[in-house]
Amino acid sequence: MRFQFYKYQGTGNDFIMLDNRSEQFPKENNALVARFCDRKFGIGADGLILLENDAATDFKMVYYNADGNESSMCGNGGRCIVAFAKFLGIINSETTFMATDGLHKAEITERQVSLQMIDVDQIRQKPEYQFLNTGSPHHVQLVSDLASFDVFSEGKKLRYGLYGQKGSNINFVEQKEDDIFQVRTYERGVEDETLACGTGVTAVALAMYQIKKLKCNKARIEVLGGELEVRFEVDNHSYKNIWLIGPAEQVFKGTIEL
Repeated sequence: MRFQFYKYQGTGNDFIMLDNRSEQFPKENNALVARFCDRKFGIGADGLILLENDAATDFKMVYYNADGNESSMCGNGGRCIVAFAKFLGIINSETTFMATDGLHKAEITERQVSLQMIDVDQIRQKPEYQFLNTGSPHHVQLVSDLASFDVFSEGKKLRYGLYGQKGSNINFVEQKEDDIFQVRTYERGVEDETLACGTGVTAVALAMYQIKKLKCNKARIEVLGGELEVRFEVDNHSYKNIWLIGPAEQVFKGTIEL
């Protein structure tokens, strides 16, 4: 069986996109997904995303990590599938779609995609870090000299040591200005540092506001793959109307056989 695929990237977070409205892709074959994502023996990507039909919204997003397992929400993947849906002619400038963490709204211009994230009602504060779920679980930790920080080793240690086999994504943060933060992320499922993580930078913005490092309700987040913006509203210690904003683009397309 041959599949047409499209490669998308959002601030360096790259994804294989498949139009699965015909339900032809063998979704239960996790080894196949992992092979497609393998950078030496497959197409290569941080994850694979299926666009499927949904009765109540414009489409459904099904996300797999690079290890082949279906996973929790991916923010940059969500922005990329919006760009893919527009390319396919499913949507115009606005959309609603279903993902594993529920309903999402999004807006798209020529190159920018703004994605509404789920509300966040709880941030667990510890002396050294914060933990919250923005569609995926995230550990947020301030460090100094982020450029030389060993993200892989320290991230892997926390991902398994602190959170067990199920794990958490690990974000290391350095504040550059009042509303500008640099972030590097170790992603579970990829089991390595990625160039960006959408749910991660969302978690960073909210966590920094929670501990009063961020004084306003928007933040610029610099990642290895570019820059993202997070905007939000605060209502009685809950975070609502959260938007993740940044570029998303098609890189190339091709065919691959099983």
